Amino acid sequence: MKKYFIEEVVNKVGEEVELYGWVNTKRDHRKIIFIDLRDRSGIVQVVGGEDFKNLSTEDVVCIKGIVKKRPEKLINPKIKTGSVEIETKQLKIISKASPMPIPIDTDGYEIEEEVRLKYRYLDIRRPRMLNNLILRSKITTFIRNYLTERDFLEIETPILTKTTPEGARDFLVPSRLQKGKFYALPQSPQQYKQLLMVAGIEKYFQIARCFRDEDPRKDRAYGEFTQLDMEMSFITQEEIISLTENMFAEIIRKFFPEKHIAQTPWPRLSHKFVKEKYGTDKPDLRKNKKDKNELAFSWTIDFPLFTEQSEEDYFYGSGKAKFAPSHHMFTAPHPDDIPLLDSNPLKVRGLQHDLVLNGFEVGGGSIRIHQSKIQQKVFDLIGFTEKQKQEFNHMLTAFTYGVPPHGGIAPGIDRFLMAVLGEPSVREVIAFPASSGGKISIMDAPSEATEEQLKELNIKLT
Repeated sequence: MKKYFIEEVVNKVGEEVELYGWVNTKRDHRKIIFIDLRDRSGIVQVVGGEDFKNLSTEDVVCIKGIVKKRPEKLINPKIKTGSVEIETKQLKIISKASPMPIPIDTDGYEIEEEVRLKYRYLDIRRPRMLNNLILRSKITTFIRNYLTERDFLEIETPILTKTTPEGARDFLVPSRLQKGKFYALPQSPQQYKQLLMVAGIEKYFQIARCFRDEDPRKDRAYGEFTQLDMEMSFITQEEIISLTENMFAEIIRKFFPEKHIAQTPWPRLSHKFVKEKYGTDKPDLRKNKKDKNELAFSWTIDFPLFTEQSEEDYFYGSGKAKFAPSHHMFTAPHPDDIPLLDSNPLKVRGLQHDLVLNGFEVGGGSIRIHQSKIQQKVFDLIGFTEKQKQEFNHMLTAFTYGVPPHGGIAPGIDRFLMAVLGEPSVREVIAFPASSGGKISIMDAPSEATEEQLKELNIKLT
C-alpha cells in the first residue's frame, strides 16, 4: 500500500490506498456517511459507516481504502477526483479540531483582516489563499530555473549589514559583541550586488528579502518584502528590459493562461510623457479596466536623475542641498547629459527603468554609476557631508580596482502577484504578513525585551 496525494487517486481505481488529510465536509445518511477528505492537492469523496459518526470538520484523519469508480450519474465534474470515491477499510483519527474561530470555506474578504491574520494558519487553508501560495512557489522555482539556464549565479547577500542613507528608514539591530554599534537590515542588496559585479560574477540573482521601515500601503507590506534581484555586467538598458520582459511574458503564458497581455512589445514611455498624459509615472494602460484578465505591462524610462530635495528627504545630505536622487544615488546619468551635472542637474536624465503593470510599479532598476568621479559628483549634488561619504568608502575603494559597467532590476514578487491576481492587497499573497499597523498578530510582535536582554546589549530605554 502506498501513500498518495488525493489528486493522484484518479488513476488508482481498484487499488488500496492510504490517504491523510482534513475532513472538509461531512454528510450523514444514517447507515452511510460521506466525507470529503482534503489535502493540499484537492478533495475526494470517502464512503464510511458508523465509525464516521464522531468526525467533525477539520479533524485530521488517515483513511485506508479502495479506490472505486463512481456511477456515471454521480460523477462530480467540478473537482479533479469527481469520477472516483474511496470505500473505507480503516479510519484513524489523528487529531480532533475545535470549532473554527473564522470560516474557511469562503474567499475570506468579508472577514476583518486583523482576525484573519491572527488565525493565519487557518486562513491559509481556504482555497484562494492556498492557491496564491502554491502559485508563488511555482513562479519562484520557474524564475530560478529560467535564470540559471541563462548562466546567472544565485548568491545570497547578508541580512545583517550596515546602516547607510539609501532612501528609507533602516531597521537597526544592536550588536552584543561591539557595544553601542548597530547593524541594519538591508533595504535591498544594492551595494552587495554591485560589489559582486566588481568581483567578476557578471550575472547574479537572488530571491531577496528586503526590509524598510516605511508606512504600509495596499501595494506595500510593512517591514519586509521579497524581490527578484538581478544584476549584470557589460549590459545595456535595452538588454535588461528585454530579459525581464521575456521572462515575465513566459510566466504569464505558463501560469496564467486565462490572462492576456494587452500590448506586445510592452510600451516604453518617457517619464515626461506619462506624467503629462496620465499624471503618474505608473499609468494603467488597460483598454478595459473591468476586464480582470487583461494585463497591461509598460516601461517608464528617461526619469530625471534628480528631484528637488524636500523635508522628507531627511536621509540625504546636510539639509542644505537642492537635489535628491529620483531613484537612488547609484543610478547612472544618461551619457549625453553628463555635462549638465555642472550646469543644470535637474535636466539630467537617469538610466532608470520601471516596470509597470495595471497601474502598479512592479519593478525598478537602472544602469549603475561605475566611475568614482561621477559617483563623487552625485554625492556632492545631494549634499552628502564628508562623514556621509565615508559611509560608502567600501564602494568607492572597490571601484578603484577595475569595475565593469553594470546594471540591473528588482521586480517585486509580492506586488507582481498582487497585480496579476487582482488581489486588493499584497498581504493576500504573503504567508505571514504584518498588519497595516505593523503588528504581526500571529506572534504578537513586536514585543518588549527583558531587562537582561537590554543590559547585555548595553541599551537603556527612556
